[in-house]
Amino acid sequence: MIPGFGTALVVVAVVVVVLLILLITLLRGIKVAKPDEAIIVTSRQRGARTGSEEDENAGQRVVFGSRVFVKPIVEAYFKLSLRSRQLNVQATAQTRDAITIRVNAVAVVKVGGSEQMVRAAAQRFLNQQDQIESSTEEVLSGSVRSIVGQLTVTEIITNRQALQGQVLEAVRESLDVQGLQIDTLQIKEIDDDNGYIRDLGRAEAARVKQVAEIAESVARQASEEARIGADQAVAEQQRKLDLRRAEIRKETDRAGAEAAAAAPLAEAIAQQEVVAQQELTAGKRVGLRKQELEAEVRAVADADAYAVSTRAQAEAKAERDRRIAAAEAVRAEGEAEAERIRATGAAQAESSRAQAEALQERAAALLQQQLIEQLPAIVRAAAEPLSGIGAMTIIASDGDPTGPLGQSVAGQLATSTKLIKDLVGIDIAEIVNGRAAGAAAGEAAGAQLAKRRSPAAETDGVGL
Repeated sequence: MIPGFGTALVVVAVVVVVLLILLITLLRGIKVAKPDEAIIVTSRQRGARTGSEEDENAGQRVVFGSRVFVKPIVEAYFKLSLRSRQLNVQATAQTRDAITIRVNAVAVVKVGGSEQMVRAAAQRFLNQQDQIESSTEEVLSGSVRSIVGQLTVTEIITNRQALQGQVLEAVRESLDVQGLQIDTLQIKEIDDDNGYIRDLGRAEAARVKQVAEIAESVARQASEEARIGADQAVAEQQRKLDLRRAEIRKETDRAGAEAAAAAPLAEAIAQQEVVAQQELTAGKRVGLRKQELEAEVRAVADADAYAVSTRAQAEAKAERDRRIAAAEAVRAEGEAEAERIRATGAAQAESSRAQAEALQERAAALLQQQLIEQLPAIVRAAAEPLSGIGAMTIIASDGDPTGPLGQSVAGQLATSTKLIKDLVGIDIAEIVNGRAAGAAAGEAAGAQLAKRRSPAAETDGVGL
């Protein structure tokens, strides 16, 4: 072993131990005050003996809710709780009007939060902090008894807030000296053994009950009056509703009667409108039928005229061819024969003109004949609208109910004959009235036509 090495190890070990002791001592010297407590650090330092509070407390430090280092050996520390304490205060006292009552109150007391109050409380309750409640209860009970003796029962009952204020004011100075303060004081109950306070309340309770009964009666009366008023209002509204219904029913009945009376008139007017509409329809049908008849007659006449004209042209062409052949055959006979042929051609021309005139007269007569044959159909077409009427109401002022109907048919027939006359130039009435004269004229025209055709026939016979 190296000489002196063991001694060094011992020295190092001693130094380490000393350092650990110092470290532990330092750590143990750090104290922490909780939020609801205070730490009072004391030392051997003493102030001058002047009697002042600062000099007397020169060796004390008060710490609230933080850390403090307490020097080992030379300083000491003490903890004082700052938490609130709830006290039940009971006091029996005689009031100014010689009534003994019991007062039950609840108070909340704690050590004051200043250094001065902490020091004062520490001087009195540091080693007996559980005595704070009992001491404070005694102080409060004495103050309550003192204040109650200055007031009447009525004043105490009706104004508890004043009693609480006076008690707090009375105990504040004595509690400040002890380093204590009261956060709240509430009077819970005030009672007596003889029922005096209860009897005081009976009169008021009776009065309140009477007022309540009166108010209830008034409210019930008001409710009944309101119900009666509501029933009356409902009855009035029901009466108005019944009257209105009666008026509506009356108006409805009157309207029904008027409608029933107006029904025949309306039906007659409607029938007149129907008749007028049917007359208009009949007129349109007559016009359409007239156009159809005109087309049929004209078609027949055009066909006959075309046939006569075609036949006449065919006969003329055949005659001309024959004459040309005859002329060629007799051309050698000389100029005299040529003159005869020219005379024959003139006669033939006259014959063709007579045939054309006869054809024209025949076409007019044929058209008139077709109209006379279709006259019954025209009359039926004019009367056809009336045949489709199932029931008709005729209003006649002259006493003749069939007069308007006949006039309607005659008017439609007259309208139809006038339209035919305007369109094709043929007067049906004139044809009917003068049919005999027409027949005679036709016979005369036929005789004249036969007479005109005789020379041509004779000429034809000569030529042959």
